[in-house]
Amino acid sequence: MSDVHPARVAADADVLAADLFVDGDARAALDHVRSHSWVDLVASGPLLDDAEAVVAALGDPALAADWRERVEGEATLVSHPEGDQPALAAAHAGDAAHVLSYDETLRSARTGMELKARVDVSVKAPDAFARLFDPEKLYPTVAGGDYPGPDRDPRE
Repeated sequence: MSDVHPARVAADADVLAADLFVDGDARAALDHVRSHSWVDLVASGPLLDDAEAVVAALGDPALAADWRERVEGEATLVSHPEGDQPALAAAHAGDAAHVLSYDETLRSARTGMELKARVDVSVKAPDAFARLFDPEKLYPTVAGGDYPGPDRDPRE
């Protein structure tokens, strides 16, 4: 197992789409990422393909294409073998410590035990991540020094 980075996050396609369309827990969770230049969203082609398809189905293809272009410009892009669960594979390939998903099977204790043998990752629902992620406590470990607060506007 490789060392994971505590400030790297992968989000499943459902979370990425919910972030775009709903002002709720997915947006609150991903605002932590967008608000801090030292926190990275990790994604892969297959993961973005899945999310783009959801965005196109819920919105339209032009919105989906614009969304994907923006995310590709902001995320740390990684590659992984075909057939893997996209968010988990992106997290593994990108050394992310966190996966955000609404999929209860990914968040189950059984899956957690199975994952622990292969990858050091925590799979959480977006609402749990939004509540538990503490940038002030994490900053000294990741960047060093005193936490300066958010350094980006998550809405830009």
